[in-house]
Amino acid sequence: MKTFRTAAVATAALLAATLTACSSTGGAPRGDGSGSGGGTVDTPRYVVSMVSHGAPGDTFWDLVRKGAEDAAQKDNIELRYSADPQAPNQAQLVQTAIDSQVDGIAVTMPNPSAVGPVAEKAVDAGIPVVGLNAGMEQYTKYGLTGFFGQEESVAGEKAGERLRTEKAKKVLCVIHEQGNQSQEDRCAGVKKGLGSAGETETLYVNGQELTSVQSTIRAKLAQDPSVDWIMNLVAPVSLVAAQAATEAGRTPGEDIRIATFDTDAELVKAIRDGRVDFAIDQQPYLQGYMAVDALWLAKRNGTTVGGGRPVYTGPSFVDATNVDVIADAAQEGLR
Repeated sequence: MKTFRTAAVATAALLAATLTACSSTGGAPRGDGSGSGGGTVDTPRYVVSMVSHGAPGDTFWDLVRKGAEDAAQKDNIELRYSADPQAPNQAQLVQTAIDSQVDGIAVTMPNPSAVGPVAEKAVDAGIPVVGLNAGMEQYTKYGLTGFFGQEESVAGEKAGERLRTEKAKKVLCVIHEQGNQSQEDRCAGVKKGLGSAGETETLYVNGQELTSVQSTIRAKLAQDPSVDWIMNLVAPVSLVAAQAATEAGRTPGEDIRIATFDTDAELVKAIRDGRVDFAIDQQPYLQGYMAVDALWLAKRNGTTVGGGRPVYTGPSFVDATNVDVIADAAQEGLR
């Protein structure tokens, strides 16, 4: 598997090596809330808020949260996870974390102009803040001391280059969160990478309603038979895209091909059986884990990892040639 990264990822490997074998949740456990005290370090108890733009039921954010919880358990941290896909509501969640005087904040910034200023308020209040997943281009503007994720325009361009080698003629790039700059950057990157070898068209759908996503893609394929690739930006959308293609009389893997950003256990199955050709993996579990662990380190030694530069967790390609390598990790919720 080819991975594109900076030298800072050497630090990521060191941090990942500290993972415990325990699968219990962190300071803000899911389920019955019982949690577990096993595997923690003997350091003061800190409170960390993670505020994401994850939508309810999105399996990608389950992986981010699991990574954050595992790091929180190891680091003796009380983790307060909250999420809202609407930027004003997400900004308010960050403000709530500030008002609660937490010891650290990890935040995603899909809309930097809406979320960045309140994140900067946290920095001004003396709270260590790091970014993850979305906002790599802007995190230093608002004083965040670290970032964990992938450069979306670069990831999109790599996807477009891959589509060019696959001789794609017309690519439908499906954006499932309007207003999310990271997704716009991905599709723009796909177009750049594909270049003059083919055409790219953007289709906007509501990712919180997968039934609607399926019907919208199906209608588009029925209306435009020239589409030969569907580029999705999250695993669940790619799965319903495969269903939509079948309903439109197309055969995934044959007369229409499907690719996606991000992976999960169901996506691994889809790659294995040929419904999806490839995925671009940014390792959401690692993003959540490293963001929390970096804040713990900031409290312990006064600085976060990466030297102020982003720590890349992707992109890397997952396809039929290497999907078995990550299959077990995906089943355990680590990829």
